[in-house]
Order: sequence, then C-alpha cells, then structure tokens
Amino acid sequence: MLRAVTFLLFAASILCAQTVPTSPALAALIKQADDALRMGPFSVMEKKLEPPSGDKHDYMSVGPYWWPDPSKPNGLPYIRKDGERNPEREGNETDSRSLHTILGVVPTLALAYRETGRAEYAAHAAKLLRVWFLDPATKMNPNLDFGQAVPGRVTGRGTGIIDTAGILELTQALGWLGNKIDQDGMKKWLADYLEWLQTSKNGREEAAAKNNHGTWYDVQVSALALATGKKDIARRVVEEAKTKRIAAEIEPDGRQALELERTNGFSYSLMNLRAFFNLADLGKRVDVDLWTFETADGRSVRKALEFLIPYLDSGKPWPFQQISGVSKGNRMELGVLLRRASKALGNPRYEEFLRQLPAQDVAAHRMQILWP
Repeated sequence: MLRAVTFLLFAASILCAQTVPTSPALAALIKQADDALRMGPFSVMEKKLEPPSGDKHDYMSVGPYWWPDPSKPNGLPYIRKDGERNPEREGNETDSRSLHTILGVVPTLALAYRETGRAEYAAHAAKLLRVWFLDPATKMNPNLDFGQAVPGRVTGRGTGIIDTAGILELTQALGWLGNKIDQDGMKKWLADYLEWLQTSKNGREEAAAKNNHGTWYDVQVSALALATGKKDIARRVVEEAKTKRIAAEIEPDGRQALELERTNGFSYSLMNLRAFFNLADLGKRVDVDLWTFETADGRSVRKALEFLIPYLDSGKPWPFQQISGVSKGNRMELGVLLRRASKALGNPRYEEFLRQLPAQDVAAHRMQILWP
C-alpha cells in the first residue's frame, strides 16, 4: 500500500511539473540557456594570430569597418567603410567573436540559473568564466592594448574598448551565480581591468571620446567600480556624465548628433541611448539621478528617447542614414528602452507604444524577466 501511494505521489509530482505554466519569456530564456550549454569553453589562446606583444594571453581584435585596400598589392594599409562590417573580425584569427560570445552566454546562463535553479546552468557559466578569465594557462590578460587594430595603421586603439561593452551584464551575472563561481578571482580580474581602463593610453583615449564610445566607457568604469567595491569612482563618473555626456551628446530636441553622422544613425542612436539608460540605472546605486536630469536648455535622456519613438512605427521612414535598414530587431530594441523608461520614470505612456510591436515577440522577450 505504501509503495502504491508513493508511486501515485511521484506520478502526481511529474504531472504537476509538466503542467506548470511557463511564460513565453522564460521558455525562450531556457531555450537560449540550453543552447549555451553546448558552447565553449573559449580561450584567447585559441586565436590564430599572435598579438604584437608576442603573448597570446593578450586580447586582440580588428576594427569592424576596416577593409583591405584593393588598390594595394598587400591590401595595406586598410581603408574605412563605415557601417560595412569586415567578416575578418568574426573569424578565428582574433578574439572578438569568442569574447562577444562569452559576454552573451554567461549572463544568459546566470539568469536562467536564477530563474530555474538548474545547477547545470551555473556550472557551465563557471567553466566559461574560469577558462577565459582565471586559469593561468588559458586566461585573458586584463587589457585591451590590441583591441580593434587596423592592419597597416595601428596595432590597437582606444575605440577597441567598446569590445567589452557587455561587462555590465557580466557583473550582474556574477551576482546571480553567487558562490557557484570564484568570486574572489573574478573580482581581482575586474579590478585589474578597471585599473587598466583608467590609466592606459587606450583607456584615456576612450574616456575622452564624445560619442557612444565615451558613454560606453563610462558604463564600463562605473559597473566595474561597483563590482569591485569602489563606489566613489562610480559616483564621480555618473555625476560627471551630466555635463560630459548628456549635455554634450544630446541636443535640446533629443537628437544625438554624433550618432546621426554615422551610416547607421538609427542603430547608433539606440546603442548610445542604451548606454545612457545603463548609466542612469548605475546612478541609482550611487544616489545620482540621470533619469530625470535635464540641462537648462532641455537636454536629457528622456528627450533622446522621445526623439526616436515616432520611428517605432514601421510606416514612418527614418530621415537619416541607415544603410542596413531599420530592422525588426531595431524596433524591438527601442521597445525595450520604452519598457525601461516606463519603469524608471513611472510613465505608463511609454508602455503603450509597445502595442505597435508584435505581441508574441514582446511576450517572449527577456525584458519581461529583467524589467517585468
């Protein structure tokens, strides 16, 4: 009798587990995390080319918009074609594809672990982090001395620091993973990278950038400072962003002029605005308000968002350059920003604009988990 009852209870538990409703967003996240379990591990030691330092532990990438000069026998020096990505960057010769993957799949695994408690997600995230950042034989040195090189011109540039724009999501992932990873080891690596960002030639160049590169530099420094217990640095950077970034990069009508100069002005306006939103969220952690900050002549992150809102409508043409076209993905990215602004500013009007996007895509998007 006892065995029969036990079996019935077991069967009932299985049935319940199968019938518990899963939101479209969680289902999509689980699918992405399951796919991520089959990825990696990755290491800077796997690239085919050797950095100028002679040390493969140094990260190396090439500028995405630089191409061989067809008028030169060896293609050198490379020439720039803004908005046209050279597929060389995504090959195995350098590290950019591997790093981009790491910065994407680790937060996916960590968030899936937070939402489901499935240990295999945390274990694989820990393995990816250990191989890329911590193991002496395979780890990346905490610098981007050779980021976004241009063959025939320069071995590395400050603009290469945009390659680690996903460091904020990585620091969030560390919090979700908790004791499943080597927190002390990761904190040491992040602290060393923060030091390099603040003191290196490339870091100083990027700090002085006046477009999305400068905004994303501030995001990285602020996120790393908070992750490594240097709250004063984060507070200073976010406070300075009021004049150094918002006042300088956003026009009174909300245009981001330097981003509109690009051949993909819509994409770059979204990218820079996402950085501003990240800075505003980081600012909340150090008691600096960027969400409602506005200059005397009306420059603000809110204005920058509202400048872009009309183009959520696929029937309204974008009046600036966008050689890749305004895509469904672009509009969804704008939709995510609207959700974030609705939550941060307590303005439900922004949420209403999401009705212009396919309902099934909105329901399955990760924003339903991160900013429900």
